[in-house]
Amino acid sequence: MEEELISKKELLDATDISYGQLYRWKRKGLIPEDWFIKKSSFTGQETYFPRQKVLSRIEKIKSMKEDVSLDELADVFTPTLSEVALDHGEIVSRGIASAEVLRIFLEEGGGGEMLSFPDLAALFLLNRLIVAGDIGLEEGKTLLDVMTEAAGALGLEACEVFLTRKLGVFSCFIVKPPCSIVTDKGVKIIGRQNMAALIEEIKLKLI
Repeated sequence: MEEELISKKELLDATDISYGQLYRWKRKGLIPEDWFIKKSSFTGQETYFPRQKVLSRIEKIKSMKEDVSLDELADVFTPTLSEVALDHGEIVSRGIASAEVLRIFLEEGGGGEMLSFPDLAALFLLNRLIVAGDIGLEEGKTLLDVMTEAAGALGLEACEVFLTRKLGVFSCFIVKPPCSIVTDKGVKIIGRQNMAALIEEIKLKLI
């Protein structure tokens, strides 16, 4: 399905921001270059944006820019694994994982006293899925194994995680877009997580 677009004029009207603000945020890296889509129109060329992505991003920028510098926001919205490490107490206090899910993660060999950002990403996703009841403990162990392998082979920042079941049997896989996925009719996709969006959520908890 083709992504719904919004024109620059519609965007400025809908968000009540100026042309100057929009392009300043672009220069700062708050709005990705590839979201500025040039398309031919009867007046020449017009700029469009992916509607949901850009509206959500501008809402976040507006809600946070009074408390956080634009440079700090740019780091949040850059989908790279930061050079950050947290101890167990900070992980729980910042809401990255519950104490119980952290214990499960550590028992599976998921790190030591300080967890690096890739470990935090895996832990955060594991916590979300277990708390929501989407997966069980054994399925969570499978997810961690796959994420560990993908981190070395693909780099998690640009990946998407898919959770599936077929005849009640859980499986998961990680892909690096752009790609197309086709499954047989018996496979049900029960969850999908864009890792860049997940990393952004974690970074917001670290500000």
